[in-house]
Amino acid sequence: MALIRPFPAVRPRREYAENVISLPYDVMNRAEAAQMALENPYSFLHICRSEIDLPDVDDPYSDRVYQKAKSNISDFLEKGILFRDPKPMLYIYAQVMEGRIQTGLVACASIDDYLNNVIKKHEYTRHEKELDRIRHFDVCNANTEPVFLTYRDVPEIRAVVNSWISRHNPEYDILTADGIQHIMWVVDEDETITKLTALFENVGALYIADGHHRTASAVKVGLKRRDQNPGYDGKEEFNYFMAVIFPDKDLRIFDYNRVVKDLNGLTAESFLETIAASFSVTEITEGPCKPTDKHIFGMYLDRKWYRLEVQADKIDESDAISSLDVSLLQDLLLGPVLGIQDPRKDKRIDFIGGIRGLKELEKRVNTDMAVAFALYPVSIADLMAVSDYDQVMPPKSTWFEPKLGSGLFIHEL
Repeated sequence: MALIRPFPAVRPRREYAENVISLPYDVMNRAEAAQMALENPYSFLHICRSEIDLPDVDDPYSDRVYQKAKSNISDFLEKGILFRDPKPMLYIYAQVMEGRIQTGLVACASIDDYLNNVIKKHEYTRHEKELDRIRHFDVCNANTEPVFLTYRDVPEIRAVVNSWISRHNPEYDILTADGIQHIMWVVDEDETITKLTALFENVGALYIADGHHRTASAVKVGLKRRDQNPGYDGKEEFNYFMAVIFPDKDLRIFDYNRVVKDLNGLTAESFLETIAASFSVTEITEGPCKPTDKHIFGMYLDRKWYRLEVQADKIDESDAISSLDVSLLQDLLLGPVLGIQDPRKDKRIDFIGGIRGLKELEKRVNTDMAVAFALYPVSIADLMAVSDYDQVMPPKSTWFEPKLGSGLFIHEL
């Protein structure tokens, strides 16, 4: 049983929304964020990446950075760029990318559902990244960006959402520079809010698609507030965190590819001979090799593309983790052949989201890397299966597109 509830969002006035919306805080570096917000004083990057307003501060985790985020929220509210909705509501949020539409519900999820594993995870988090968002949410007294959750599609929920969309005009309809359309409807009718929250009580589990660090940080801030308020009754806003919740059938996971700096002392010839013990290796003479199925990889080496297929006796399909392509590549090649034992920490490996295409792999190998691997995308079913077994995927397994827009919703604690 998944608990969701409405909340009074802090959000942009309609005339400012197109300027406020930004990419999430964690998909760009400081310099890129500063460039994106250049000559746009309304960009949400002034809140989620507030260090761009402090050129004299080198440390992005300085107390001044978090205080600046807080003061920028206050400034946006005072200037009327942002405002508070008058009562708790739900919000429908749709994104359109290359003709594909994903439509979700913006609501608050329960920190207890996370603690009790009703909200399931598939990734480990890193303490330093958690600490950053803990401080950001705590100082700002708000979840400034939503978590991306999914669930197994429920036709009754979809019907209620589609009915609302058909009867109401959107509050926002924004086309961002990256070609993504963001559309939002306000659900302010108590009967519909009650119906949707009741339907989610029959959803067995919610799954974190993207935003494990934001989720863990929001939960820890909620627990901190509970410690500070021992008389809490569970209804306070700090017991909940903001999420966009999409049905699984709407989502697409892109490939998350790998590039490696060197061949671990091997020549190209000896490397090919070594990996032939676990893979069938075929040189591709025309164009990039994009994997067409599970257990097939594209490899770019010495300006040539190869098709790698894992030998059948190397795969245990009964194991949800070891049979993933990211695991097979790690266990059969990256670890034993290239010496990359911990891809989360090894600086010889880099990761490239599939949205950037295979030409980006060629570019990296032709400049600063030795070999690239193109993977077949993990499926939503794989993600859910791993989560249901309370296991975690290898790092950098999933890349979701489109990214959620930041700045359209803030949840005050």
